[in-house]
Amino acid sequence: MELPVWDPSTVDGPTLDALRERASATRDTPWPVPLASQYARYFRDGDRDSYEQVIWARDQRVSRAVALAAATGEEAWLDEAADGIALFCEQSSWCWPAHDDTFTRHGAVVPTVTDPYLDLGASEVAAQLAWADHVLGDRLDERLPGLRARIRHEVDVRVLTPFERRRDWHWLGLGGKVGNWTPWIHGNVLVASVLATDPARRATLQGLAAGGLERYIAALPDDGAIDEGYSYWWNGAGRLLEALELLDRPIEGRVRATVAFPHSVHLGGPWYLNHADGQARPAIDQPWALLHRAARRAGDAEAEAHAVAHRVPGGPVAHENQGLGRLLRALTDPAWRAAVPRPLTGGGDAWFPSTQVLLARDAAGLTLAVKGGHNDEHHNHNDVGSVVVALRGVPVLVDPGRPTYTALTFSPRRYEIWTMQSGWHNVPRIAGAEQAAGPGFAARDVAVEDAGLTLELGGAYPGDHRWRRKARLDRATGRVTVTDAWELAGGGGTTEIRWMAAGVVRLAEGRAEVDALDGAGTVALTWTPAVPCAAVVRELDDPMLSGVWGARLTRLDIDVSGLGPAGTLELTIEELR
Repeated sequence: MELPVWDPSTVDGPTLDALRERASATRDTPWPVPLASQYARYFRDGDRDSYEQVIWARDQRVSRAVALAAATGEEAWLDEAADGIALFCEQSSWCWPAHDDTFTRHGAVVPTVTDPYLDLGASEVAAQLAWADHVLGDRLDERLPGLRARIRHEVDVRVLTPFERRRDWHWLGLGGKVGNWTPWIHGNVLVASVLATDPARRATLQGLAAGGLERYIAALPDDGAIDEGYSYWWNGAGRLLEALELLDRPIEGRVRATVAFPHSVHLGGPWYLNHADGQARPAIDQPWALLHRAARRAGDAEAEAHAVAHRVPGGPVAHENQGLGRLLRALTDPAWRAAVPRPLTGGGDAWFPSTQVLLARDAAGLTLAVKGGHNDEHHNHNDVGSVVVALRGVPVLVDPGRPTYTALTFSPRRYEIWTMQSGWHNVPRIAGAEQAAGPGFAARDVAVEDAGLTLELGGAYPGDHRWRRKARLDRATGRVTVTDAWELAGGGGTTEIRWMAAGVVRLAEGRAEVDALDGAGTVALTWTPAVPCAAVVRELDDPMLSGVWGARLTRLDIDVSGLGPAGTLELTIEELR
């Protein structure tokens, strides 16, 4: 495998202009410098974001400079790129502190340079340097002799050799469990392998990387769904598709199915169905050129149209925050540059048996999404049975998503974080108890009906309760109904049916109205019997949440305790016109 030939004559002009403008604004400023104290913060107080933001700022500055140097041939940009490359080579670790085992293996809170950890961050830098070496090539040797040799040495010591010798990395998937790390790192190692000077070793590295990709493919469900949700598709299945393109492997079967995943879970405009740690409104500047190329190769016209809808006519085709490889590929993709966008609309109905996620749509109004599954999914939230309702593509009854990652996020204390708890999802609180984490806490007797889903939720909770939920979209009336029927096995706590609402909420007896975000309109919730309901406002001070939902979310707690240990409540959701 070789990286594709770089042809500067095919570079997209508007993207180059935008890169030049951003690069010129930073070129005469000091380079971002990651500090030991920032690295240590993860181990001291759990803050991982401060260090990562510095690294990502450096990464993007290098990518801008490399792309400009490769496209224009200007020595000033070549020097800027070389400075960034040299800084990466001198950086103590390419690993992100949240992933480094420096503390558990060595008792250190700074990188142990003699024992580098190969994680997402390290593999990203290795691939970035390989792309830089590929497109700048002999020009680096002419202007800065020795720098390419330094690149090869650092990539070898930090990534290639550890990849060969240490085979206990969890992301290898050798134990059968894989996640987005598996294609992400293996795909980056595949790119970095071109720096290996010995052809036999290069072939060995590429064979090992291809084996990891095959393990990920084997774990993909036939329906192509990603249990981590849309946001993580880009760095899981999306990374796989990039690697398969470099290997010139066909897109077929379950891999072809996953090409359809992004548009299948699109709600409308910038909104997507989210679950797990995904965001309902992720960054819009995703690497759409990647999806466009994959859709072309797979022959998926709908996926291709969805990618094209994000093209701005005459505007940039990519951004450096997508990574250097993705930027360079988009810059020189004539089909992507020539693509003419069409209006972005939500997809059709979708059912993913592997994750037990249903989407049913009324083109004129409401979209219903229902999730079964279990509470040991990748990036899991305790959310079995959760319902999301959107109005004209804008979520109204919502899954909050996740806050900024800290040391707590992937620790045994994960479920102390409120967004991970079932109490802040659209599910019941049964006899004072919330859902528990683990693969055994799962939906049962899941049945797909016309534009609806029925499932048993009791198994997601401690105790021996029965809780049958049926959620359905009636296209004839434009209404969503959610019917909950229960038989409780004791327990003295309050039983409530909870709903997370985004927008302005007005509460009355047996009724609530929600003015949706983005001026999408107003929905009315009515429930029978008209039992009491309390509104709990959750102020949002984390930008990962407030950037999606604004200043607050409102939880509606419908108290059904008075209906006894066996009862039924029907909730109707409809647009107020």
